Amino acid sequence: MRSPTLHRLIVRPFAAAAAVLTVLAVLAPTAASGQSARPTRAFTGFTLIDGTGAAPVPNAVMVVRNGRIVEVGRAADVRIPADAERVPLNGKFVVPGLINAHGHASSVANLRTYAAYGVTTVYSLGDESDEVFAAREAQRHTPPAHARVYVAGPVLAPADSTVARANVLAVAARRVDIVKIRVDDNLGTTPKMRPEVYRSVIAAAHARGLRVAAHLYYLDDARALLTAGADYLAHSVRDRAVDEAFVQQLKASKVCYSPTLMREVSTFVYDTTPAFFRDSFFLAHANREWMATVEEPRRMQGVRTSSSAQRYKAQLPVAIANMMTLHRAGVPVAMGTDTGPLGRFQGYFELMEIEMMVDAGFTPMEAIRSATGVAARCLRIDGLVGTLQPGRAADLLVLNASPLDRIANLRRQHSVWIAGNRLAN
Repeated sequence: MRSPTLHRLIVRPFAAAAAVLTVLAVLAPTAASGQSARPTRAFTGFTLIDGTGAAPVPNAVMVVRNGRIVEVGRAADVRIPADAERVPLNGKFVVPGLINAHGHASSVANLRTYAAYGVTTVYSLGDESDEVFAAREAQRHTPPAHARVYVAGPVLAPADSTVARANVLAVAARRVDIVKIRVDDNLGTTPKMRPEVYRSVIAAAHARGLRVAAHLYYLDDARALLTAGADYLAHSVRDRAVDEAFVQQLKASKVCYSPTLMREVSTFVYDTTPAFFRDSFFLAHANREWMATVEEPRRMQGVRTSSSAQRYKAQLPVAIANMMTLHRAGVPVAMGTDTGPLGRFQGYFELMEIEMMVDAGFTPMEAIRSATGVAARCLRIDGLVGTLQPGRAADLLVLNASPLDRIANLRRQHSVWIAGNRLAN
């Protein structure tokens, strides 16, 4: 059955030094008054949805000091320090800032856009600029005024094992957070990395303590990549239904799976003007140049006649079904989108991805966890972000309505906070 969100998208289209200086400039205390002082803050009166899957806590209090959560829980159980600045959030709902487990950021401006829609952490899987690398370094010491970012450097697609090992040495020298490889033939139109080559990449990365994320399309490649030791499947299996043997292999490996459904949507949705182009929340932060480009009549006609677009469109239900099979089997599914290229709108597409997950069969709580606690654990950043627990960063998405009642309420955003500082709208 076609999901309501997918139905709307298809059927209702209308219903280095310089880089460091740039990053230091955007980290100036403009996101919230008092950012430089970093006061103790007490958020009060809200319903807490903490990203662990625990039941919501009404009338909650959260005490934040130096950007980290000190205490959080029922108002009756949390002592507010006398010197704390109180932030009343009566009637609001607070969830962890969302995590995109597969995005792409080429600039600090991209990171601001992600955050504007409530995505406070981005695991950027490839081709980041020096400016983004500098932002990743700066956030180790200074709370960012934009989404936190982790980097992979150049996406590796070496032709032989010698080049593979050299590629890994080069990205390791840049202190990347993960290595990204591409194992795909673009629907039969380009050569695909051979198994002996990606095995060399994986071995070289592991020897340096680095994990490997794999871009893939086919089930057979997913099996082989897991056997070779890949640490993260960064796209859906889309060619055919996963079988029980693969389900068990993936579960045994403890490797996480990121469906990136909106990546598929982006290949075909611009055959006409999509409905979300009329959403005021989308328009508040959308890349207008991208909008103009994808609405060019000649480009729209090209999408309508593109055999690859129609192939990806036809395989999207396979991707959705595979996601649900794996989720129901207990495989950790980390929300990701592959946003960053033209037409894959950063920040907003993450909200649509979560809605598609719920349309497919996730409960709202499960989808929120996929984009918070589960994603953080999959990416091994759960000691910092992903849940609203003592010791974690106070990265918050404050909502005007409960996302557990209606997942689209993730769009009804009151404010976004990173390290306890409110970001400018």
